[in-house]
Amino acid sequence: QVQLVESGGGLVQAGGSLRLSCAASERTFTMGWFRQAPGKEREFVAAITRSATNTNYADSIRGRFTISRDNAKNTVYLQMDNLKPEDTAVYYCASSTGYSTASVYPWDYNYWGQGTQVTVST
Repeated sequence: QVQLVESGGGLVQAGGSLRLSCAASERTFTMGWFRQAPGKEREFVAAITRSATNTNYADSIRGRFTISRDNAKNTVYLQMDNLKPEDTAVYYCASSTGYSTASVYPWDYNYWGQGTQVTVST
């Protein structure tokens, strides 16, 4: 079973940046980031295949967030720039056994981290 540990969350002012990291206990394939704000459903943020050939982004963060990975370290990153208050949420990374599609669907992911809080103040 893959264990995922997120880090890098915190409090930042609007317009600022954060970089989230997700360290996996073993080799992973497609990896994704999702987020859940209070009172809302979990939503897709970004995904990346193992080769990084395919990536996918939610429209709400496209152009501001960048997903990347370092397979040698079994780690995936989410660089978040120009943060907005509406980006406030718990951010989760997830691992899929799929390898060809950067899926946007949570049901395609088998393992989930515990989440890291991101709070963007005005």
